[in-house]
Amino acid sequence: MSDPLWTSAEIAAATGGTASDDFAVFGLSIDTRTIDAGDLFVALKDVRDGHDFVSAAFDEGAEGALVSREVEGGPTVRVDDVLTGLEQLGLAARNRATDCYRTAVTGSVGKTSVKEMLARIYRALGPAHWNERSFNNQWGVPLTLARMPKETRRAIFEIGMNTPGEIAPRSVMVQPHAALITKIAPAHLEGVGSIEGVAKEKSDIFAGLLPGGVAVLPYEDRFVDYLKAEAKAHQPDCQIKTFGMDRSADAYVHQIYTDAATMSVYLVVQGVEVCVELNAIGEHWAMNAAAALLLACQDDSVDVETAAQALSGYAPPAGRGTAEILKLPNGGEVTLIDDAYNANPESMRAALKSFGERPGARHIAVLGEMLEVGATSAAEHAALAGPIRAAGVTKAYLAGDGMVPLVEALCGQPSERTESIWSVKAEGFENDLKNALKDGDLLLLKGSNASGINRLADRLRQWSASADEQVKDSGVENTARGRDAV
Repeated sequence: MSDPLWTSAEIAAATGGTASDDFAVFGLSIDTRTIDAGDLFVALKDVRDGHDFVSAAFDEGAEGALVSREVEGGPTVRVDDVLTGLEQLGLAARNRATDCYRTAVTGSVGKTSVKEMLARIYRALGPAHWNERSFNNQWGVPLTLARMPKETRRAIFEIGMNTPGEIAPRSVMVQPHAALITKIAPAHLEGVGSIEGVAKEKSDIFAGLLPGGVAVLPYEDRFVDYLKAEAKAHQPDCQIKTFGMDRSADAYVHQIYTDAATMSVYLVVQGVEVCVELNAIGEHWAMNAAAALLLACQDDSVDVETAAQALSGYAPPAGRGTAEILKLPNGGEVTLIDDAYNANPESMRAALKSFGERPGARHIAVLGEMLEVGATSAAEHAALAGPIRAAGVTKAYLAGDGMVPLVEALCGQPSERTESIWSVKAEGFENDLKNALKDGDLLLLKGSNASGINRLADRLRQWSASADEQVKDSGVENTARGRDAV
């Protein structure tokens, strides 16, 4: 058996808490639905109080719990505040992993994808650690740190925000050797007020950058000069590296070849030309690859060729642009592009552009409204009409009140018209969509989480699975009849 992640004595020492008994844990969990035997259950208070679930955590096999009040069911470490205790445990994990090269990623779009790409590279090179899913908020970052084994050699931390002032303390907590901003785009505008405010907040990723560290920036971004200045303000002796399409960048995309399902991306990274095969389509995926390779190679022990070889074969996580086949009840199949994890104006345009690059009989888009866009919401939604037409979308299903300006924008001249169907919720046009789908169609799903597009994707999969079972049952019945006839 592997060594424990933490002992109760180590947890108590890191947090200043009091252990009720001696115990050892092999992981950390904040959710009894996903807890593993041997975990430490961290009883955070959020919408619900984690202390109410400590007993259930022990029933599921937790070895101990981090709590701020007395509970029953098993051994605990009691602290004054559980979130503070988790943060202290994260700092202790960072400090004991003395050989670990730490990187941090933020940005308006692409940060989870770049994080996943870099994690793939790091895993191929030795003991690696990374955020689970997109655990990038006030508890996700310290939780990821606290889960980091002391033998970790390389770690990548995604850092996000919803309101001003959230990124800097998380960067200081991580203390990255290198930090990257993917892109500045309209996102979280309701919280920060303007895209300039977004740039300011994202630049705080450099607040914790170590002396001599590396700031990696998007070369073509309109805010790149501002971001360079902010990086130097946070860490005067940092190095600046850039990625993009321009040959002047330290890592740039040289050529892209696609067969409609995958891409061969030729890049030049710090003077070295490499090729990466991606199970994704779109220029934004090539840019993500350039960012991940450049960031990976800031660790002197990582060479470009090895990193590119490790990255080849990458496929996006579920809900972030993955392509899959859906069987239709009446025969035939549809290609589903599931990009329904989230959406903002920049990621929506990128998804539509790559969707248009895929060949297919008909292009049908199901789009949910973009939230937290602020005062420019109506204009940003209406502006999607151009990318929708450019992608060759013949029918657009639009969900949410925010999509009304887009419906109006799509009502152009008959020669330009894309048929649009609007509903407050995606459920409102689900049956119409199912009836409209035909063999050979391409179907894009994209929208903010609250729009319900991701749930529609799951229901379409269930519908397709039922159709597939019907086909199999029919085949079995016909085979049986054939045998009877013989």
